[in-house]
Formats: sequence, C-alpha cells, structure tokens
Amino acid sequence: MRSHRLQTAGSCQLPSRSPHPAPGTMASSEEDGAVEEKENNNKKRTKSALATAWLTFYNIAMTAGWLVLAMAMMRFYIQKGTHKGLYRSIARTLKFFQTFALVEVGHCAIGIVRTSVIVTGVQVFSRIFMVWFIASSIRQIQNEESVILFLVVWTLTEITRYSYYTFKLLHHLPFFIKWARWSDRSGLCMRACCCVLMLKRVSGVDEIHSHPLTHSPEPPLRSGLSGESLSPRVTVLGILWYNGRYNLFIVFYPVGVVGELMTIYSALPFVRRTGMYSMRLPNLYNVSFDYYYCLIVIMLSYIPLFPQLYFHMLRQRRRVLHGEVVVEKDD
Repeated sequence: MRSHRLQTAGSCQLPSRSPHPAPGTMASSEEDGAVEEKENNNKKRTKSALATAWLTFYNIAMTAGWLVLAMAMMRFYIQKGTHKGLYRSIARTLKFFQTFALVEVGHCAIGIVRTSVIVTGVQVFSRIFMVWFIASSIRQIQNEESVILFLVVWTLTEITRYSYYTFKLLHHLPFFIKWARWSDRSGLCMRACCCVLMLKRVSGVDEIHSHPLTHSPEPPLRSGLSGESLSPRVTVLGILWYNGRYNLFIVFYPVGVVGELMTIYSALPFVRRTGMYSMRLPNLYNVSFDYYYCLIVIMLSYIPLFPQLYFHMLRQRRRVLHGEVVVEKDD
C-alpha cells in the first residue's frame, strides 16, 4: 500500500508530455515572431525617418550658413573694393559654422552616414585648426591673399556639397529650379543629350539616386509643390548640379590646400618671433612645446595626407558617377 501511494505521488509530480506540441502553441509562436519582426521593422523605419529629418535640417542649416558667408564676402568686397579686413568681418560666422561641422564626425561614428570616421575627422579638424589657431589667432596674416583663397574655395565647395545633400534627402529638386531658364539656348539640345546619356550611364533607368539610408530606388524627380514630373530641362539641370558635386573638388581641393599651406607659411615668422602657444623650460609642468615646429610638422603632414584624401574622393566619384563598387576601410 505504501509503495503504491509513492508511485501515485511520483506520477503526479511528473506528468506525461506529448511528443508533439499542440497546434495552438505553434500558431502562437509564429504570431509572436511576426509581431516581433513587425516591431523591429517599425523601429528601423522610425530611426531612419528621424535620421533623415535631422540630416535634412542639418544640411539646410549649413547651406544657409555658407550662403550667408558668401553674400557677406561679396557685399564687403563690393563696398570696400579690397579684400583687406574681409576675414575680420566674417570671422565670427565662419568660426560658428565651421566648428558646427564637428557634428559630421558624430554622424559617421553612430552610423547614420556611411562614411569613414577617420577621413571625415581629418577634414573637419584640419579646417577647425586653420580657423581657430591660424587665421583667427594671428591678425597679421588675415589680409593675406592666401586666406581669401581658401575662404573662397571652402565657401563654394560647402554650398555645393550641403545643397546637394539636401536635394538628395528631399528626393526632388526645389520648385524654383523647374522654372529656371538656360541663358544660352544655342547648343542646348547637345548639352541635354550629353547629360541624358550621362544619366543613363549612371543609373541605367530614369532615376538618379537611392535613398541614403535604405538604398531603395527613388521615383523620378518631381517638383516640390505640384508633384508632377519635372521637365527634361530641369532633369538636365539637376544632373549638372549632381555632377558638379563630384567634379568641382578636382580643382577646388588642391587650390584650397595651396591656400592653407601658404597661410601657415605666412604665419611662421610671427609665431617664431613671438613664441605664440609655445612653452619653454623650466616651467611648472616641466613640458616643452614649440608651436613654430608644430606648424612645420603640420605642413609636412599634408604630403602623406593630401593624396590619401584626394584619391578617396576620386574613388567616391567613380562609385557615384560610374557605378564602381569601392570598399573603404578605416586603417
């Protein structure tokens, strides 16, 4: 009797299990997986929408900022008839927008922009160094032609770059471009044919780009107000802008580097004479630093860095304009 009761109790503690789960259990797990996948997709779409909204705002703001700088420089030169004093008149605006470009390094770091953090960081920090520790710190060189040279190159490059990114994120050209007229009608057909052939070479179909985050195909270009398809003339103008983004740097980038190097070279005598930013021994921290030789090292660093950055942009140009696959690695 006692043995029988123990066996009965054991049978209650270890109930028998079916070798196959109930049909309701399988359906429930499939539904849970589908719900979880749907939630993940919704989160990704939300993140993508937020990232696109932020990038659009950022690029519009930076385009406006560099346009303000361009207009300020033109107005100063028209009123004064000379470049002397130009840098001082725009220094505050320049420092703000160029320093704000540090955000771009964060974009690369968190992955909302698929660009090398190292390449972006070198470009941004080199410009910030030029603005804060060279041009703005040494008033004696602010009237040098080399300062105006790199300022003009920076301004034209950034207006083109940020406005291009803005158009790309908005998926269409602004409405006013639709009504833009070609000033020279002679040879228009030939230019249009060349641009249309270039468009076909780039995409193979009637689309220019893919979405920067999802890489999904875009519809044909449409105007911002009426939603109707843009005319071939506007499409051609858009292609010219599109190709300008990846062609202007071929000339502007070396010219800008020449301006920067000439500006640093002009600053060397003043830095050596005054001992600016230098620390001599003995001192409280027992550290020696010579800003003069630091600038020389920075100038020499352009020799290995400039070709790498320049050829990086040439590879990007081939990828965008000719569809070549280019793999970038952070060394």
